[in-house]
Amino acid sequence: MHYLIISYTHKNTNLQTREKLAFNDEDKLKSFYEKVIILHGVNEVVIISTCNRVELLLSINETENTKEEILDLLSIHAKLPRREMSDYGKIYEDQKAIKHMFMVASSLDSLVVGETQIVGQIKDAFAYSYKNGYCGQKIARVMHHAFRCAATVRNSTEISKNPVSIASAAVAKAKDIFGGNLGGYTAVIVGAGEMGSLAAKHLANAKVNLIIINRDIQRAQDLADTIEGVMVTVKPFSALHEIINEYRLLFSGTGADYAVITQSMIKQVPFQRYWFDMAVPRDIEEFEDENIAVYAVDDLQEIVDKNLAMREESAKVAYAIVEEFTQEFFKWLQTLAVDPLIKEIRQKAKVCSEKEIQRAIKKGFIPSEYEEQVTKVIHLAFNGFLHKPTKRLKTIAEQPQADTIVQSIQYFFDLNSDQRKAINIYKCEYQIEKDL
Repeated sequence: MHYLIISYTHKNTNLQTREKLAFNDEDKLKSFYEKVIILHGVNEVVIISTCNRVELLLSINETENTKEEILDLLSIHAKLPRREMSDYGKIYEDQKAIKHMFMVASSLDSLVVGETQIVGQIKDAFAYSYKNGYCGQKIARVMHHAFRCAATVRNSTEISKNPVSIASAAVAKAKDIFGGNLGGYTAVIVGAGEMGSLAAKHLANAKVNLIIINRDIQRAQDLADTIEGVMVTVKPFSALHEIINEYRLLFSGTGADYAVITQSMIKQVPFQRYWFDMAVPRDIEEFEDENIAVYAVDDLQEIVDKNLAMREESAKVAYAIVEEFTQEFFKWLQTLAVDPLIKEIRQKAKVCSEKEIQRAIKKGFIPSEYEEQVTKVIHLAFNGFLHKPTKRLKTIAEQPQADTIVQSIQYFFDLNSDQRKAINIYKCEYQIEKDL
């Protein structure tokens, strides 16, 4: 069994390609899962699709043919030449794959290092895959250790202190444009989801009045009700084409798989406008207008660079934590094999019985000439006693609950004592609410 990650991120793939690869439609996501999971050699899969990355984490039996088949599927999904799927992106296998996933969960691979959204996005992707039967024990092992790694990085460093997100980077960029002070301006926020909510809170902290537009106007109102200290207005989505021509600042972060702001909606106005597109695929159609500056997610690199410099020392500690967790994961994985566990239990039983036989002979309880016969009887008794547990253990070996059972056996029989701590931190549930 191998672990494989096929990764397209802001580091190796341009925004246009990432837009085409993104899974913003659940029907398309489910359809792609169904195509991947039936491939020969694929055991389990989780798809992570965010504004900065599309990544597939897989448990597979062999790598080369499986990689090629998945790249073929991605080419069809994105409607891009097969060659581009190989030219862009990166492929990680086994230990490198696990280390990469721990880096991603710990927000060390994010556009903005230390942002806190990514671990929640990974949990959501894992939960979806698990509930729909696309992943189980093998990927669950990786995910739970990734969540622990992320929690350790967060608790052991200051990398997530004053957490930064794409939304906060966009607001920071707006502050730079306006000389550091946005107070008194009004910003239009398109979308009341996670990205829109974050942007609204950062803008409110900067004393910016808000106009929130969303298809579900009640959701926009719910967001508005959480904002204090500034004027907040809610508008229906039908007002979008008018609103975008009335204010200087616009922040858009919907979940649409098409542009919600098009060139045909734009009117010429006597002031400069600054629009921040926080969505992938992009919310704002590409166009040329010298009076409108549009910043997409990849245009926030200057803010990102500042972020990296401020967090450099914490990042060094965080990288060391990820390396340690990667090594521990593979050591721990080796202890979960069922056959060596059964062999070790039987060996313990054999050593214990032979020790007691020798003691009985020494004290005269058993004549020495009966040693061979008594040994056979005791071994038969132990084999009979262990037959059903052994059979059950082999039966559940591939099930998610097997890891907890194996660790419990290790604990009670004092096997692999250096790994017993894992029993207190490994969970088999697909959703962990309090890791971070």
